[in-house]
Order: sequence, then C-alpha cells, then structure tokens
Amino acid sequence: MKLITAVWLALALFLTGCATAPSPQTAGSSTGSSAPPTASRTPMVPAGPLQPITAGRIHPHDVAQLAPPADLWERIRRGFAMPDLDSDLVRDREQWYASRPDYMQRMTERSRKYLFHIVEELERRGMPTELALLPFIESAFNPQAVSSAKAAGMWQFMPATGSDYQLKQNLFRDDRRDVLASTRAALDYLQKLYGMFGDWQLALAAYNWGEGSVSRAIAKNAKLGLPTTYSDLSMPNETRYYVPKLQAVKNIVAHPETFNTELPLIENHPYFQTVDITRDIDVALAAKLADVALKDFKELNPSLHQPVIFAAGTPQILLPWDNAAIFRRNLEAYADGQYASWTAWTAPSTMTVAAAAARFGMDAADLRQINNIPPRMLIKAGSALVVPRSAKLQEDVAVELADNGRLALAPEVVTRRTLVKARKRDTVTTVAQRYRVTPADVATWNDVKSGTTFRYGEQLVVYLPVSVGTKAHVPRAASHGSAGRKPAASPNRAVARASAAAPKRR
Repeated sequence: MKLITAVWLALALFLTGCATAPSPQTAGSSTGSSAPPTASRTPMVPAGPLQPITAGRIHPHDVAQLAPPADLWERIRRGFAMPDLDSDLVRDREQWYASRPDYMQRMTERSRKYLFHIVEELERRGMPTELALLPFIESAFNPQAVSSAKAAGMWQFMPATGSDYQLKQNLFRDDRRDVLASTRAALDYLQKLYGMFGDWQLALAAYNWGEGSVSRAIAKNAKLGLPTTYSDLSMPNETRYYVPKLQAVKNIVAHPETFNTELPLIENHPYFQTVDITRDIDVALAAKLADVALKDFKELNPSLHQPVIFAAGTPQILLPWDNAAIFRRNLEAYADGQYASWTAWTAPSTMTVAAAAARFGMDAADLRQINNIPPRMLIKAGSALVVPRSAKLQEDVAVELADNGRLALAPEVVTRRTLVKARKRDTVTTVAQRYRVTPADVATWNDVKSGTTFRYGEQLVVYLPVSVGTKAHVPRAASHGSAGRKPAASPNRAVARASAAAPKRR
C-alpha cells in the first residue's frame, strides 16, 4: 500500500511540473527580460464569448486541400477568384449555351488537349482559373480559328499584337496558333491589362476591345461623374456581351447539373509532352514515328504551315503524353531514308512561278499550291519558298531563314496593243516618256528610227501595261483601227516590272 501511495505522489509531482513549465514557444521567444512568475500560469482563453469567423477574413490559401481534385473541372472550380457578374445578359448567354448541348460537347471535347496546360500556367502565375475558360469564348478552343478581322488561334491574337508579344508569323509557322507560345502571350497580355485597370472585368473588356478604347471609355465616364465599372461603360455589343459570355460558361462549369449539362471527364493530368527535335523532319514522318494520327498531330502542333518542320525555327513539338517515348525510340531507330523531303529556298530574283518550279523539276501548279501562291502573281526577289530537297539542297534550313522566311508577291503585268495619236512636236522620246516605256520600244513598235519626229495627229502603236484582272486603260486620244505604220510583231507578253508587293502571308 505504501508503494502505491508513493507512485501516486510521484505522478502528481510530475504533472504539476508539466503544468508550470514554460512552453517551448514561450521559452524560444524570450528576449532576456524575465516575466512575472504568474504570467506563465495565465490561462490562454478568450476574455469574452466566441465569435464566428466571417467569410471576408478567410484567405483561400489558409487551409490546404487534403484531397486532390477529382478531375480538371473541379480543379478549375477551386481556383475561381474573379467577382461574379449578375445581369440579364449573363442569364441570356446561359440560356444560349445550355440550349446547345451539341455545341458545348464539341467545345469541351476539343479543350481536352489544351486545358491542363492552361490551368497549370494560371496557377503558376497566381491568376484566376476562370481565365482557362476564355478560349471557349474566343475560338471555341479551335487553334485554327481565324476571325474576319484576321485574329488567329485559340486566344485570337491580331497580327500586330501577336508580334508585340513575340509570336512569330512567317511562311513556315504562325505562333498565334501555337499552344504553348500563344498561351504564354495571352496570359502576359492579361496580366498587363489587369495591372493597368486593377479589375479583371475591365481587363477582359480591354482584351476584346483594346486597352486604348477601354481607357477612353473610363475617362469619358469619369469626366461626366459616372461610375467606371465594366457594366457602366459605353461599349460595342461584342464587348458588352464578352464578360457575360465568360460568366455564363463559368456558371455552367460550376453547376453543370443546374443547366442539364454533362461535362466530359478531363483527367487532372498533362495531355501532352514537349519533345525536342534536332533536324528537319516531314510532318507526316513525325506523326508516323510517334504512332499518332496526322490529324491529332496537327491539332497539337497547329502553328505549322508547311508539310515539313524546320528544327532551327521549331525546335520542339508536342505529342500525347504516352506517345513521346514512342517517338524518341522510333526516331533513334529510323533508317529508312531521309527525314525531310522538303526544304526552303530563297528566290535570287523576281520570277514567275513557272520559272521557279522549273528549277526543281516540279509542276508550277504544285509549287503554287504548297506555297499558297494565288494565280497571276510573280515571286519577288528574296522570297522564301518550300521546295523539294535535292542533291544541291541537303543541309537543314538555317535559323535566319527558318525564323524570318517570308513570301513576297507582286501581280503579273501584261501589255495590250493600243493606238494613240501623236501630239504637236512629239518624238519617239516624248512618247516614251509619256507612257513610261523605253524609246527603243516605241521605235520598234512603230518601225521608225529612234530620232523620228511624228506628225500631229498621226496614229502610233504602244503596248501599255495592264494589271491582270482589270480592264485595259485606253488613253483618251486613242482610237482603234489600222495603224498608220505597220508595227513590228509584239504579242501580248508578261512584263517583269512588278508593282507593289501583295500582303505577306501570315
């Protein structure tokens, strides 16, 4: 019995010591001044009744999620951070999308290839994940989409804005369609706009309408003493509906059951991998080595314009996650011939399509088709063309050409036999100057010497250039009929002199 009493007494003394000893946190925070003995024994309890924590005091990152998102849609929902817009326009767009289940199904299925990468980039930058839904509004997640205003790609970049954000646009590729490059540029641009306006709805309006237009609309309202929120600005209908469209898609993603919508399962896992390429290779061969259908390959690499990939300009390609290793293994083992059957060539002078095609033993129509050259156009000097590889063109394309190759075209010009009347004291030289031809041509056409002076009113023959596809311009003094002098034979012919270049291809 005495033993039991001693044990209980020792245990009581031990527990008393634990209760009075300072906590590790208190000891570690000592600054050298000793606290009163009673301070360490003061109970750490609230002085009054407990109050609930309000929603405004909770930070979204205070509590870590214990379970990973079940799928990518859930991951997107967890990252929603933009203020909701509640308006009749939102409800109108909700109804529009909900009443088109086939359209919604196509859009969401198409997004499967790209959505994980976009969400990853948004989270890495700390941006709202609603922005991952923006390509639904811009392009229905079609990287080949082109608007009437020439905006292109999933994120619909205009040519100039794309150039501002280092999206290359040349003969061989258009980075506005590239999955990685265009996403990087779009998020850079959206971050810049949010920095300018401090409001995501205004930033989105500027993405659609232009930052200058939104700034002027804000300044106008401010001058009139009116509110300057997105809903209060005067803007075109397209921009007025822009944010409501995104809000409608956000609401459907947040609560698909409310809108009788079924979202396809998109796993919370990368769809593709980047794979380095170190030599030029045909698109068809790359797809074959990766064991990927050509259509699927192009959907992951939509920036490519041509049937060949130039490694100097496109050093990486995207492949489905499980096919990347297959491609590397097959590429290493490939020994069935050349990797690229096409290359790039720079025209040394202005020439016809037929003349360029003859250099490579190919049909002019085939050269025109692969380089997308319209009929009756000349190829200007310095233009880049995709042509078959030959014994003389075996080297891979250099960086400068792969990055900056452009096709410059000019309309062919034909001449038409025209009769004009000589003016007073007209000579071969003055007639040539008037019609911008050479004196030698005027003399040949009219079978005269170069120093001849014509009689007033005498009919002369000149061959005037006429742009293809337009009506011939006949000078007011011209008449048709037998010439006063028999001209030397000079059939209508193409003239190498070219006018201003046609717009460059993207």
